[in-house]
Amino acid sequence: MAPLLDVEGLVVDIAVHSGALHAVRDVSFQVDRGETLCLVGESGCGKTMTALALMGLLPSAARRRVRRLAFQGESLATAAADRMASLRGHRMVMVFQEPMTALNPAYTIGNQLAEGHRRHLGSSRLVARERAVELLEKLGVNAASERLRQYPHQLSGGLRQRVMIAMALMCAPSLLIADEPTTALDVTVQAQILRLLIELQRDFGIGILLITHDLGVVARVAHRVAVMYAGEIVESGTTAAVFAAPRHPYTRGLMTSIPVPGQTPPGGRLGAIPGIVPSLIGEMRGCAFRDRCAHALTICTAPVAWRAEENHGWRCVLSPSPAHAEVA
Repeated sequence: MAPLLDVEGLVVDIAVHSGALHAVRDVSFQVDRGETLCLVGESGCGKTMTALALMGLLPSAARRRVRRLAFQGESLATAAADRMASLRGHRMVMVFQEPMTALNPAYTIGNQLAEGHRRHLGSSRLVARERAVELLEKLGVNAASERLRQYPHQLSGGLRQRVMIAMALMCAPSLLIADEPTTALDVTVQAQILRLLIELQRDFGIGILLITHDLGVVARVAHRVAVMYAGEIVESGTTAAVFAAPRHPYTRGLMTSIPVPGQTPPGGRLGAIPGIVPSLIGEMRGCAFRDRCAHALTICTAPVAWRAEENHGWRCVLSPSPAHAEVA
């Protein structure tokens, strides 16, 4: 069976004053029906640009190139603007990172929830309203029918995020892209939103591409994980395989940077990856992580091939256990 979403060789370049910024570099992955793939990495690594490229929402200065981009077997690489508009918000949807900026402050919650349903499905105002109330109640929103008359500023951050998720689900989509949907929320609300996503996936069978920088979130909800660094995927596999035996030095650095309850003393030094992210402007050669890697070799300046084993792949010349590798 073909994957729900199939991405191969995605490239996004952004024109800047000093040349081209290579925001996304040869990214490939798949999302199956009923599966959650977490795209994880630090801020600025290209996660959001990847999502915007899939949805056809890139800024005007950005240019997308891709070898294959297919959704439910249909090529999106050459899809016309009107076809993308008919899919976007209907069969494939996106929940943006900050609901306060994604929601229109001048319209009620009810109007914004009903708009997509009426546009894509041609429903009446009453049918769209009933669907909105149904979803809000399913998402744990009390007095859902009364909330429809409110404006975004009258809701808490957790309620606004629930409204964004309800809006995404109005037309019963097949693919949900969630861009750090819990970043601005406190830990209690974050746990509630994550639990809702898991329940909604079970109930509706949707595929989820979840973008995050939080490995704790990945461990809780992901079936598979793709680790992104400097615009490219450096490691991917099942969550169990990646967490049990991370192969790329960057992934291992992320793992060791997580505070461990009971082991990290109060006031103690937290784990960190030394160095800074390289500039993505101009020509990129070799491993982008080599200047921060304690195990870097001379060969790391050459193009790095993708290595793979069952349920696990990574982009590194080192053996799976590089502890004794010769440092360049």
